[in-house]
Amino acid sequence: MKNIRMNHEVKRFGCAVIAAVVFAVNIKTFVRAGGLYPGGFNGLTLLFQSIFEKFMGIEIPYTLINLVLNAIPVTIGLKFIGKKFTLSSCCVIFLSSILTDIISPQPITYDTLLISIFGGLINGLAVSLCLIGNTSSGGTDFIAIYFSEKTGQDIWNYILCGNALMLIAAGLLFGWDKALYSIIFQFTSTQVVQMLHQRYKKHTLFIITQKPDEVYKEISSITHHSATRLEGKGCYTNEATSMIYSVVSREEAKLLVKKVTELDPTAFVNIIKTDFINGRFYHKTDY
Repeated sequence: MKNIRMNHEVKRFGCAVIAAVVFAVNIKTFVRAGGLYPGGFNGLTLLFQSIFEKFMGIEIPYTLINLVLNAIPVTIGLKFIGKKFTLSSCCVIFLSSILTDIISPQPITYDTLLISIFGGLINGLAVSLCLIGNTSSGGTDFIAIYFSEKTGQDIWNYILCGNALMLIAAGLLFGWDKALYSIIFQFTSTQVVQMLHQRYKKHTLFIITQKPDEVYKEISSITHHSATRLEGKGCYTNEATSMIYSVVSREEAKLLVKKVTELDPTAFVNIIKTDFINGRFYHKTDY
């Protein structure tokens, strides 16, 4: 058990370090070259930098602004999410900020559309690395993870809408072309996260089997969820059979199908995507 926990923490902070490097390199390679504003507090930090530089003639380090902005989200993380999660997130925030100030600009292209698409892809990959490692990049990610855990719903599109509001200010101050390209950047990033991070996506299982007790034990053991057992009769065979109904995560569904097939090769399994659930439902957390 101790080794499992140690491996989990190594994975958590390993993902945090890699994601921080990717964030910083992406800003210096794509984001800065295109004059874009990525989602969340990274984009807000760049926006404040631009405001101070253009209207006040003051160059403020990225690290200073980003750390100040993340002070409140970090407090939320410590109070409502967990110390380990928050500390690893602080690792992402601090390391990515320092690297952004240290790394020299290395633009690959100045085509704004290409920057919007590929920069968004890389940003989404970095965010997904954080989520896979059970950490975050701070800022709005704290909020997103908190509400996802509490409600079990995918709220990334709502985060996209919030980022779009921030870009209205950028458009008014610095021109609408960069703001609109930034929306493409953020949309691309959000789609990558939705594709790669499946933790909060739920699937409903309908399993028709001759071994309901064994199947339920697997469901309970793997997912810590209960299930509903319905007795019926096969219309074609006219034989008595049982159907197990349960809601699990997408990753758990894949594993359960494999286990059920091993237990009962004749079992019939139907998987349906679940958009919303209401009632008592176990959410695994490790913060």
